[in-house]
Amino acid sequence: MIQVHELTKRYGGRRGRGRLAVCRLGFTVRPGKVTGFLGPNGAGKSTTLRLVLGLDEPTSGSATVDGRRFRGLPRGLRHVGALLDAHDVHGGRTAEAHLAALARTNGIARRRVGEVLDEVGLAEAARRRIGGYSLGMKQRLGIAAALLGDPPVLLFDEPVNGLDPEGVRWARGLFRRLAAEGRTVFVSSHLMSEMEHTADDLVVIGRGALIAAESLAEFAARGTRRSVTVRTVDPAAAPGLAAVLTSEGLTVRMAEGAPVRPGEEAAGVLTVAGAEAGRVGALAFRHGVPLAELATNASSLEEAFMELTADSVEYR
Repeated sequence: MIQVHELTKRYGGRRGRGRLAVCRLGFTVRPGKVTGFLGPNGAGKSTTLRLVLGLDEPTSGSATVDGRRFRGLPRGLRHVGALLDAHDVHGGRTAEAHLAALARTNGIARRRVGEVLDEVGLAEAARRRIGGYSLGMKQRLGIAAALLGDPPVLLFDEPVNGLDPEGVRWARGLFRRLAAEGRTVFVSSHLMSEMEHTADDLVVIGRGALIAAESLAEFAARGTRRSVTVRTVDPAAAPGLAAVLTSEGLTVRMAEGAPVRPGEEAAGVLTVAGAEAGRVGALAFRHGVPLAELATNASSLEEAFMELTADSVEYR
């Protein structure tokens, strides 16, 4: 378990006037789930991970792993595995030598090197110099290093950058399997679609402060950009219904996303933005348009994220 309490970090300046990277941040990452860590660029995600791992010293507050600071844990890779920067490796070493050095300094059996290289798909490239690796291969090597000590807690910062579609799918399955084994899995990413397929819970921050710490479903439901899908029994009635809804100030689009224009053919399926299903149904009934379908569509994760972090975007 990862616990962050009142965590604050300022860089530079005197008398606490430096740049505020993290501000009184607090959340808990629990075992048995994949927790996504989201936030706009400059939100403080990487700084937070560095503070958890003891690579930076907090200005105030605390970050602990299973109740202890990471720096106080002997043979750290047995407790926490992390991938922060896939490029942070010596290009002149082989993958096998790199992992062997990590294993030796953490009291990990040498056989684990071969096991994790095989698990991440790098067994055949084990004796190639890392400098010749692609970004995707370096990401796999970083994941192998995180797994080396078979730790109960794992942190990954943008782990699927550079992976091809097969690699992304593999990583997604790996994270979910690790969580199913009862481990704490904390994944920072800017890919909303990937988090939708991977995460159970979310921690969302903006300008170093907490925005949300809840399940993915709860966070997505907080978005207000909902829509209603309408399908008419007679497709020919769709343009007329679209005109009625538009006259009521509603934004209407065909299912494919293109605006419905007068005289345009429609398949009988409309999407009405920012409306309640009851209102749309009442208008259709009032104008004698039978409906085959009327359904409310909740906000997607991306829509909710864009809406709820709008005031926290540093670079526009």
